[in-house]
Amino acid sequence: MNKCDQCIVRQLSSLKALNKDEVIKLANSKTTYTIKKGEAIFEEGEVTNGVFCVKDGVGKLSKLSANGKDQIVKLVKSGELLGQRSMISNEPANLSAKAIADMEVCFIPKTEIIHFFNNNNQFSLNLMQSVCEDLKESDNDKIALVQKTVKQRLAETLLQLHDDFGENPDKTLKVQLTREELAGIIGTATESCIRLLSDFNKLELIELAGKKIILKNVKALKKLAE
Repeated sequence: MNKCDQCIVRQLSSLKALNKDEVIKLANSKTTYTIKKGEAIFEEGEVTNGVFCVKDGVGKLSKLSANGKDQIVKLVKSGELLGQRSMISNEPANLSAKAIADMEVCFIPKTEIIHFFNNNNQFSLNLMQSVCEDLKESDNDKIALVQKTVKQRLAETLLQLHDDFGENPDKTLKVQLTREELAGIIGTATESCIRLLSDFNKLELIELAGKKIILKNVKALKKLAE
């Protein structure tokens, strides 16, 4: 098991503010888990009693809608902390977290996080800023649902997948979402998403290689997303 003081991922989150003694305390208290694709890290309504630091892989935060559909709120990657908002508010998880590719996560108990929060001002500030950034992102997503067309949201999402997660050597997007998952992100029916992807393909904005997607005209996609 890798030591926390040698973990590059720690520098990407609020945990970078911890001093040497706190890092040792963190290393002694954390538990590392391997989460296979499709498995849950935690479910909506569950009391997590701590936070999860994403060490490797890609996951999704989602909420089950009234009609039973899984609405993806956010995709998460290395360096992100999961469950911090519900831990601070002392409430059950408002969202579910699941792996869309194999993941490695470190669980840090609530008692340790609260200790760091109470004794390290910079960590407290970093954690609150992270929560505020999540809320800002949520507000922006709500505005986009109202002000942007589905076509604009799809173009924006494809660009975000490319910018945030990169591409494979064959130019396909590294993160491979199902059509249903992609539809859930942009807030439309799966059939509409499939139809729009076909339209983008015909316009040579993208290329569909089976279930994989290649961005062919990034400039045009950016213009469409505006």
